Amino acid sequence: MTEKKKDENITFEEAMKGLEGIVAKLEEGDVPLEQAITYFQEGMALSKMCHEKLQKVEKQMDFILKEDGELSPFSVQEEDEGGK
Repeated sequence: MTEKKKDENITFEEAMKGLEGIVAKLEEGDVPLEQAITYFQEGMALSKMCHEKLQKVEKQMDFILKEDGELSPFSVQEEDEGGK
């Protein structure tokens, strides 16, 4: 459980950097199978962590404060693709 507590304190940027490092190691191709599996598991955990952090931020961004202090739904307007 100590590992989970440690993972909760890692930032999104740190998790992404760790994930990029794991991908680089796996792409080298010189990794023994057992180590590759360990890297893959670590990468999946970091990927899940990044996804969860992004979902949390997305939920926070669903609401913005109005001038009177009340929460208001927030939506992003998609731009027309005709302006390319």
